[in-house]
Amino acid sequence: MPQSMENFVSENQERFLAELCDYVRIPSVSTLPEHAPDMLRAAEFAAQAMRGAGLENVEVIPTSRHPLVYADWMHAPGKPTVLCYGHYDVQPVDPVEEWRTPPFEPTLVNGSLYARGSADDKGQSYTHIKAVEALRAVNGTLPLNVKFLLEGEEEIGGESISKYVPANRDKLRADVALVSDTSMYAEGMPSLCTGLRGLIYLEVEAWGPSRDLHSGNYGGAAPNAVYGLIELLAKAKNRRGEIQIPGIYDDVEPPSPAEKQSWDNLPFDEKEFLKKEVGAKALTGEPGYSVLERIWARPTFEVHGIAGGFTGAGAKTVIPAKATAKVSFRLVAKQDPEKVIAAFREFVRKKTPKGIRTEVRVLSAAPAVVVNPDHPAIRAAAEAFQLVFGKPTVFIRSGGSIPIVGEFARHLGIPTVLMGFGLPDDGLHGPNEKFLLDHFYKGILTVARFFQQYGQ
Repeated sequence: MPQSMENFVSENQERFLAELCDYVRIPSVSTLPEHAPDMLRAAEFAAQAMRGAGLENVEVIPTSRHPLVYADWMHAPGKPTVLCYGHYDVQPVDPVEEWRTPPFEPTLVNGSLYARGSADDKGQSYTHIKAVEALRAVNGTLPLNVKFLLEGEEEIGGESISKYVPANRDKLRADVALVSDTSMYAEGMPSLCTGLRGLIYLEVEAWGPSRDLHSGNYGGAAPNAVYGLIELLAKAKNRRGEIQIPGIYDDVEPPSPAEKQSWDNLPFDEKEFLKKEVGAKALTGEPGYSVLERIWARPTFEVHGIAGGFTGAGAKTVIPAKATAKVSFRLVAKQDPEKVIAAFREFVRKKTPKGIRTEVRVLSAAPAVVVNPDHPAIRAAAEAFQLVFGKPTVFIRSGGSIPIVGEFARHLGIPTVLMGFGLPDDGLHGPNEKFLLDHFYKGILTVARFFQQYGQ
């Protein structure tokens, strides 16, 4: 009697979990040079897992920084090809004292696996590999063609993959990409993300006097670089939360009435969102838009940090000569990153306070992405989600950015199915990151069912 997919995954849960634990134990922190050997270990672990699943042409591809991992299985003539993407690098664990369990010693608590990288993105992308293994074990073959591309620099900008994709268009040719690096709206609620905001990340540097000055001798006459930078940034938004960069809203495409209506039907509680997820006294943002619109479908301007002057223990009365701010824009559909950058440069030029010099440096820029929910692959993914979770699939957007999705659209001309299995409270990039194991196992089944549905 042929074994079912459900039985295969159920019977192999302990092994799948043990493998995932071995994977997340590798401290593959891409931004820290001392973890370079761990990056290679993680890449080789993923490559070996692909070989074990039956994938072919497995390569660990050297780059100027961290390796890429490629594999494929191309024995389904006339069937679509899915390009599966993921990343094996993780964020630093700081502040480590806030972790309740060791960040690289996976710990099972209340049905969730706590470890850095468990959800972002080792656990989620591992579902793709295990789905291939399950399909080949049960059916002896795959219902379509697959290609895999994993990177080790997603958390630091993805420079190597951004060079690799346009240089390898023929090798990576596919009908659609599959990315599992997003969250479901709620536990047990199958959710497909159809939109991601774009991201522009910048540094703004300000200079005042030629050196730090004594505030008693020069205060009241000398320009202060820190204060001048704060004054400049404060002009970027008004009290209502509206961005004051001229032209910033010109190309914003609002969500369709049907999409807005679907968001209104989601079980969203603004008070719970404020209390459990934000933890502040009040929410902010543009008036006239719902919270979901503000975080999914409106542009933003944020200040991430300011450095300058004296911040040590005790007192030092100086007028700082230099200050730097890290800032970003989140963009929505139809906004051109280059146009927004040019507008911001002009805003900084005009609004820089008297006595202050400024420079704007662009660290990264990626446009927003919106996927047509009527694409055959999206419909197949929605059907697969519903088959496994037993509930209708909802369509949501994400306020975050995944630059590779734009790269696939630009260079390969393909849309991306954003089929994530995480949860909003998984603690990505922060202490106590976790991944619900029920979603891990169902994620394997969902990816396998997606391959079957789309292969038809």
